[in-house]
Amino acid sequence: MASAAHRLRNIVGGSAGNLVEWFDWYVYSAFALYFAPAFFPKGDQTAQLLQTAAIFAVGFVMRPIGAWAMGIYADHKGRKAGLTLSVTLMCFGSLLIAVAPTYAQAGVLSPAILLIARLVQGLSLGGEYGSSATYLSEMADRERRGFWSSFQYVTIIGGQLTALALLIVLQVTLGEAAMQAWGWRIGFGAGAALAIVAYVIRRRLDETLSYENVAAKPDRRRSTFGNLFRDHPREAFLVMALTAGGTAAFYAYTIYLQKFLANTSGFDRVTASRIMTVALTCMLLIQPLAGRLSDRIGRKPMMIFFGLGATLFTYPIFVMLEHVTSAPAAFALVMAALVIVTGYTSINAIIKAELFPADIRALGVALPFAIANVIFGGTAEYVALYLKGAGHERWFYVYISLLAACSLVAYVRMRETKTTSLIEED
Repeated sequence: MASAAHRLRNIVGGSAGNLVEWFDWYVYSAFALYFAPAFFPKGDQTAQLLQTAAIFAVGFVMRPIGAWAMGIYADHKGRKAGLTLSVTLMCFGSLLIAVAPTYAQAGVLSPAILLIARLVQGLSLGGEYGSSATYLSEMADRERRGFWSSFQYVTIIGGQLTALALLIVLQVTLGEAAMQAWGWRIGFGAGAALAIVAYVIRRRLDETLSYENVAAKPDRRRSTFGNLFRDHPREAFLVMALTAGGTAAFYAYTIYLQKFLANTSGFDRVTASRIMTVALTCMLLIQPLAGRLSDRIGRKPMMIFFGLGATLFTYPIFVMLEHVTSAPAAFALVMAALVIVTGYTSINAIIKAELFPADIRALGVALPFAIANVIFGGTAEYVALYLKGAGHERWFYVYISLLAACSLVAYVRMRETKTTSLIEED
């Protein structure tokens, strides 16, 4: 059995790499208000953001492919190998955007390069989620798996928060004109540099005992798409069902809300960024608390809390945000939404890992999640902006509420994975 210090070193190392991966992914959304005109110069701000959001959504299309290919890779070659490969691909994608020419310089080649870079990053992130969730879940001890696995979303939120923090620093130091002209490139350049650091850290991680035990078996089952859906169809479809409402709400409450505050509520871009930065900091801090609570009361009650909260309160929160004029009031409403979605974010990774045996766990965690994510998560911002452009913005609030209600059915019917976990090794 590994010592607490040994576990902590590996969990911190794995989490640090995950933070960098998600920083690279979220820089795109955080800086979109500035680089959208460089790649899509025609149209008003909503039209430019809509085109940028479309490429953001297309990047999600690669995530199931990455989840399939790299989930199998992590099951066959090890969790450490999967983590190392994913951060290498993310580095390439960020570097490509950092040096990409603008539309004025290269015409249609410019958005084409942006699209290619996001496809590569989507491939990377598709593999990252499964490898990271599996690694943290297998490295954690049985009594604190909810707590330790919550650090996956600590680092996911941390990546988004770091991207927003960098944006605010650059807004203050460079100003609007410089940010619009070239300052947005700094975010992607920083992401590429940090990915190199993460690569070095991940090369030094230990492999999990779960993988080593499976790898030692000469007749172990192969991790394949067919084996996953033939041997574990109920679990695979459960992952899709519990992800649908959670991922849609997460992207609506975190990614889209920054633009909503600027594009609908009427706050300037700097104020909107600051509100979201403070709110996301608070959300980050409560993830381990919620994860630890799940170790005590179970995973299922936490998920039901999210499902009920998102179903009942998404619509009123967004309606009130339409008319809010005070930054503290906007922060309170945003924070209410983030507390609700914490019921999902803090423990969804460990629930998925606990559903599958070790020989197919990385694929089982990654692929069904990625499929649901590309359908409901990656498109959330695009749906919101499309409905706003069509004059039916409030339909988006109903859409998120209905998805949460559908997932709530799955939460009520699912078994308690804390007591039926298939993660056997400590």
